[in-house]
Amino acid sequence: MGPGPRGDELRFMSNPVSNTAQRRPARPGRLPGRQDWSSWPHYEAAAAGFRGYWYPVGYSSRFGGKPAQITLLGEKIVVIRDRGRVYALKDRCPHRGVPLSQGNQQFPGTISCPYHGWTFDLASGRLAAVITDGPASPMCGKLSQPTYPVEERLGMVWIFVGDGEDAPPIDEQLPEELVANEAVLGSRIQPRVGNWRFACENGYDEGHAKYLHRTALWRLFKPMPVWNQTHIVRRGRWIYRVQDEQHWDADFPGLGPWSNRAWYKLRPPSAVQNIGNTGSHRPVNPVIAAQEFPYVPVDADNHLYVGVMANFERGLGRLAFYAKYLGFIRWLFHGQFSAQDKWMVEVTDAPPERLYRPDDSLLKWRKLAEDTCEERATRLRAAGLDAGES
Repeated sequence: MGPGPRGDELRFMSNPVSNTAQRRPARPGRLPGRQDWSSWPHYEAAAAGFRGYWYPVGYSSRFGGKPAQITLLGEKIVVIRDRGRVYALKDRCPHRGVPLSQGNQQFPGTISCPYHGWTFDLASGRLAAVITDGPASPMCGKLSQPTYPVEERLGMVWIFVGDGEDAPPIDEQLPEELVANEAVLGSRIQPRVGNWRFACENGYDEGHAKYLHRTALWRLFKPMPVWNQTHIVRRGRWIYRVQDEQHWDADFPGLGPWSNRAWYKLRPPSAVQNIGNTGSHRPVNPVIAAQEFPYVPVDADNHLYVGVMANFERGLGRLAFYAKYLGFIRWLFHGQFSAQDKWMVEVTDAPPERLYRPDDSLLKWRKLAEDTCEERATRLRAAGLDAGES
């Protein structure tokens, strides 16, 4: 999963040109604002996702003895469980390009292509037999099918896609609070349309939640600020939004007042809060009440939404969490609330983009992603490996 939202300066605010020049109309055919993402070349190139990380591809219960095809970072992968363990191989038989996911198991520990019976060892990818060429087929031992490291964590199957480097221990890339603390999880996995970068940026976008989600049933009775003053801090491989000020009402010059308050909503808290963009009078779990994984890149036009809510209580508190999650949270939060984000990701079209002050959160995320990609590219070059496009 790698780095994630948890700096780059606001260049659109520090342009040294005069006010007259800033008001100059755009050239015909050119939209205002940033025209591309060339400031972050790794980020711009990673339309299909960042390589070098572990990604969740589905619940463990989804994968059994019948081969299943998944797409991850634009690559077709066949996933199959054999004697309790999950394996992943490139989903293309090298003979004629038929998907191995259309085949089945003719021998334990293998998968056979449905066309001519080319049979591959699941663990190594080695061509173990060619059924239609007999037991002494000279093809055996001459080629291997590419394989992918696989792990199971948090009730999900995770796959690592790299560029020839060894996969790091998966726990190094999971959120620390889920590795170091006993927790129960409620989750939802859903294929969605839209590039993964739009989805990820939406999840960390400082400005949208207070406006887009003001109609969400999840926040129906919760007060939300009109606008915040926020700064972004980095702690290790994560970045966090820190609220400095929260403004619950605002008066816009020449237009009038605007507020997210209503008679049926709770009163806003007197102190500034950092969890979410709503006011709450309940104490926040010290381990963090909820944690969401980044969105999983499928290809340049699709991604996998993996929403996870963690509860760190013990005993009867766990039963209460399950009852609440299955009873309404999964539908309200990971459903209707998140569907508003899904809608925006589907219709986002950037760049070009004209950023504004709250987009400092996006710039910091892009900077973190760019720095992390460059660090990985440096390691791969030192090892004599090609970092590819991301």
